[in-house]
Amino acid sequence: MPIRKTFAVLLTSAGLAAMVSAAPAWAVTPADTLVEGFAFDDIISVDPGEAFELSTAEITGNTYNMLVRINPENTAEVVNELAESWSVSDDKLTYTFKLKPGLKFASGNPITAEDVAFSMERAVKLDKSPAFLLTQFGLTGDNVTEKAKAVDPLTFTLTVDKPYAPSFVLNVLTATVASVVDKKLVMSKAQPVTPSEKYKYDTDFGNGFLKTGYAGSGPYKIMAWKANEAVVLEANPNYFGEKPKLKRVIYRYMKESSSQRLALEAGDIDVARNLEPGDMEAVSKKQGMVITSAPKGTVYFISFNQKNKDLAKPEVREALKYLIDYDAIGATLIKGVGTIHQTFLPAGQLGAIDDKPYKLDVAKAKELLAKAGLKDGFSVTFDVRNIQPVTGIAESFQQTAAQAGIKVEIIPGDGKQTLTKFRSRKHDLYIGQWGSDYFDPNSNAETFTSNTDNSDDSKNKTLAWRNAWDVPALTKETQSALLEPDAAKRATIYQDLQKKVLADGPFAIIYQQVEIAGHSEKLKNFKLGPSFDTNFVYTISKD
Repeated sequence: MPIRKTFAVLLTSAGLAAMVSAAPAWAVTPADTLVEGFAFDDIISVDPGEAFELSTAEITGNTYNMLVRINPENTAEVVNELAESWSVSDDKLTYTFKLKPGLKFASGNPITAEDVAFSMERAVKLDKSPAFLLTQFGLTGDNVTEKAKAVDPLTFTLTVDKPYAPSFVLNVLTATVASVVDKKLVMSKAQPVTPSEKYKYDTDFGNGFLKTGYAGSGPYKIMAWKANEAVVLEANPNYFGEKPKLKRVIYRYMKESSSQRLALEAGDIDVARNLEPGDMEAVSKKQGMVITSAPKGTVYFISFNQKNKDLAKPEVREALKYLIDYDAIGATLIKGVGTIHQTFLPAGQLGAIDDKPYKLDVAKAKELLAKAGLKDGFSVTFDVRNIQPVTGIAESFQQTAAQAGIKVEIIPGDGKQTLTKFRSRKHDLYIGQWGSDYFDPNSNAETFTSNTDNSDDSKNKTLAWRNAWDVPALTKETQSALLEPDAAKRATIYQDLQKKVLADGPFAIIYQQVEIAGHSEKLKNFKLGPSFDTNFVYTISKD
């Protein structure tokens, strides 16, 4: 079905499927539709109980609601969404949320406290990648129904295991995994399963359905996702907040920056999301085009798997950090889309420091390799997502590492392939990005510095765990910060953690992302948020 005709018949699933698979472009995007060119090959699932990728966060952020959400205009503030109010018990262990009355899911089913409780229960029991955000409060498959429960149709209580700083708990509840799903719809789609390593219970809690399906209440509904082709969103008529200005949002998978630029200039797309510095400059000079940018709480890093005996040597970890040409990367590959940053907390978060002790120093690296007994270097593989500037950074590192005798074999793959391998600890080197799941320093501190169980079957799969970095002392220090009520003292703990990871950690953090987008000046109210899940599209309209 040609795309121009498809827009007229999008009310049917068949029409959507035809549109997703159609190849031709259109000369001018429809007046009621926003079309974005976006390299979203990292999407593995759109189930908020499983999704843990940056691209998916944007999709779920526009299609699901939570009890509370971060204020994109002031990330230090948490605002109510489904909740009308909340309170904390004197012992700081029980949080009580009163829901707004009369709210509905896209299905038409009412939103109740039972849906909130079920959403937390399924996330904990599914035990997918983001589950640790909730289980860190002491929630388990055995106790979650008692700790996270509906008191009445509009009252939900959450009981945590320690008197954490309330701001920390509330910030965690702004993460995607805390999205509220439609229990009635989800369980009608649930499939019985035989308990196994994949599913510990006799149901999949609708996970098979929600991998590509939808059961939310946000301003848009997920109508279709086809890997590396398109994501289609459609306005939710039951949305309780500000109604979307456009009927439809389509994310077209476009990997190359140059392809996005040409499509934007031709009018085939309204927004280009992955422009490289050269294409960004060209768009900025094009009449009728606008460049928008926003700093993100996302850092890019190269990590070293400590299962590799060479990479496990502290001198090698340090040497690798001296084999990155930060200055050249900053001046070319990430110009306009990032700033050199070598610590795990992004600028702007509590306790963030801006220490940058490393620069390209081949002689220093050789000296360290000699101390490690590797004066002739060694060979190592490098898993790299096939997208810029990631590929360019990997190639730059390959060249500089060779100067110290290290032979780096780049293994390219799409986002899903490289991320899956990384999460199973089967890499040597990996280049990736980490975006804060919530605006509290623990989001990054926990994943970079905490590893509660270094076994392969650990439930808490942080970045430290993925790189087999067993650090009980740092783990304990990270946990202590959560119970520190004094903000200044808490900041000092995070500063110390950053310095220790900078000196000895299996991470070479390279830069903090500045997200940019080129778009037609016909768009109104297009804005990038401080995180991917605050890149809201429901406010956007067209002339």
